[in-house]
Amino acid sequence: MLAVPNLPLRIVACLSASVVLAVTAGGLASADSTWGPLAPPNPYLGPAGTATMHGDAGSSDATPLAGPGPGPVSHTAIPLVSACPTLLEGSDGRVVALCTAIAGQQPTVHLLDADNSRSVASLPLAKGSLLGGVYAFLDNANRLVAVDGNRHLQRIAHSGDSLVVDSTVDLSGAVPDGDAVTGLVPDWSGNVWFATGRGVVGTVDAAGVARTIALPAGEQVQNSISSSPAGVSVATTHALYQLSTSTGASPVVDWRHAYDRGSARKPGQLSWGTGSTPTFLGSGTGYDYVAIVDNADTRVNLIVRRVDTGAEVCSVPVLAAGGPGSENSPIGVGGSVFVASTYGYPYPTVPEGAGPAVPASALFTGGMTRVDVDDAGCHVVWDSAVRSAAVPHLSTADGKLYTTVRTGPEATTPLDGFTFAVIDPATGAVLSETGLPGTVANDTLQMSALITAEGDYLQGTITGLVRVRAGDGSGSAGGFGS
Repeated sequence: MLAVPNLPLRIVACLSASVVLAVTAGGLASADSTWGPLAPPNPYLGPAGTATMHGDAGSSDATPLAGPGPGPVSHTAIPLVSACPTLLEGSDGRVVALCTAIAGQQPTVHLLDADNSRSVASLPLAKGSLLGGVYAFLDNANRLVAVDGNRHLQRIAHSGDSLVVDSTVDLSGAVPDGDAVTGLVPDWSGNVWFATGRGVVGTVDAAGVARTIALPAGEQVQNSISSSPAGVSVATTHALYQLSTSTGASPVVDWRHAYDRGSARKPGQLSWGTGSTPTFLGSGTGYDYVAIVDNADTRVNLIVRRVDTGAEVCSVPVLAAGGPGSENSPIGVGGSVFVASTYGYPYPTVPEGAGPAVPASALFTGGMTRVDVDDAGCHVVWDSAVRSAAVPHLSTADGKLYTTVRTGPEATTPLDGFTFAVIDPATGAVLSETGLPGTVANDTLQMSALITAEGDYLQGTITGLVRVRAGDGSGSAGGFGS
């Protein structure tokens, strides 16, 4: 996510033009191989790949849309005087951004112009917790669904160049005072699931009735949640859960498994525990497995479990090059998982109650690991030292990984720059890098990007967003205000 006072925090994946350090056993896919399958699209969401921060209900961070590719590109910085972690596109081609204003930390919805990506309408929401209101989705009517600081679930529609609240459900009876909704996602029956920072998980049915279950005391939910046709996955600061609904749409726990949360929060982490939004993946249904990264002290592990039983498929060490920590959701597509390191990333702030980091700070080395998964277990395919500064995304259309990379020394400074990077997912090799405008004013702060239906790459920054478009390679279209 993102780390600006009271502002959306969790989003990472960037790539530095560094070399692949190791390739181990196992059947590398060719660069033009087919990636997939993904889980079936959720019928209550907008288009696959663009309806949630992580692309779809299963948080695959994969998209069926092609990106700009490794050829020449142009870029334009679009100032919104806000940090913009959530960029979504509906079936009408309109992009909706959920941002947090720098002044006053006011969560604000922006409707972007279809041609130049400038904001043409804005709608402020009630201010809540640091992570409250960060995770949102577009429903199948292209409405933004979010929970504001008043604990109201709102569906925000757009018509022409205007935004309007289409419906509101008061969740104050389901979400306790002092708590806030962190993540939400629809299931395959149309219920909207939500999870709060203090460990309440609930559903809201079509009639607006909320039903909840409390997870064990002390367990927090500091990332978003994910769904598949088999149910909903929630990662707390202690354990991974699979849930479904009983009679009356009440949430029930199907299974729970604790993971190694380490001895403390790490630098480059926003909470003491996993930084992962759970990721569904699998070579059969597209949701055979669910994956997170733990927070073990010396070396973090990718943990993959079977969705139906909760049985562990593997726990494999990752990020040999990048340091022991990831604040991002893994990419999961078919039988492949990609994990990006955020260890040591310099967040300006962390959520209240996150606790001290141990050590207090660290170098941001960066790194990414690919792991392939099947019922027999997992094996590391490659481990790379790319310095991803945003959540990476894989295009199944063009077979490329896209991210933003932080440049400069490992001991980060305000003079560091950023590049748009295209990576070969088969080998981990960086295929191309293009410098982006500005320095820390355009920090991507491990936020998620959006690949649009037109093939643009939109990346949120702490002051707005940057648009990368396939072009003549002449560079920036003029920087801020261009």
